[in-house]
Amino acid sequence: MFGSSQARGANAYAKVGIETGVIAASPHKLIVMLFEGAIVSISNAVQHLHGGDVAAKGQSTSKAIAIIENGLRASLDKKAGGEIAQSLDSLYEYMTARLLRANLENSEEMMVEVQNLLRDLKTSWEAIAPNQDTVSDIPKVSADPLSPRPANFVEA
Repeated sequence: MFGSSQARGANAYAKVGIETGVIAASPHKLIVMLFEGAIVSISNAVQHLHGGDVAAKGQSTSKAIAIIENGLRASLDKKAGGEIAQSLDSLYEYMTARLLRANLENSEEMMVEVQNLLRDLKTSWEAIAPNQDTVSDIPKVSADPLSPRPANFVEA
């Protein structure tokens, strides 16, 4: 009884943390988060494959495919990205096909292949991260959150 409510509470807390991270993330960081989500989903699919849980394996594989198709692939700007975007589009299409086949054939090898491709892309994407220090010239103010603030009184 208590275990399930604790799990729901933990899941709700994690969901809020993810949503907050998404809201606060730069477009560059959002792509990194998509890579991470697909990588984790494939890891989960492999674990379910080993555990013999066919339904959970299928759900995890489907989640990875959705992230690749509706996140990574959909975010490509083929006009502005030119040849690189076209190549990535083809690679994402390949990954989706491999994951579908891996799910049907229970192939851990194919799942790991796609996972490694995603890791390589994530590493490359992180390497070209914009420098966050130069984005804002606003001086950072250090304030003690526990110190009393001056009162703002309005006199009549």
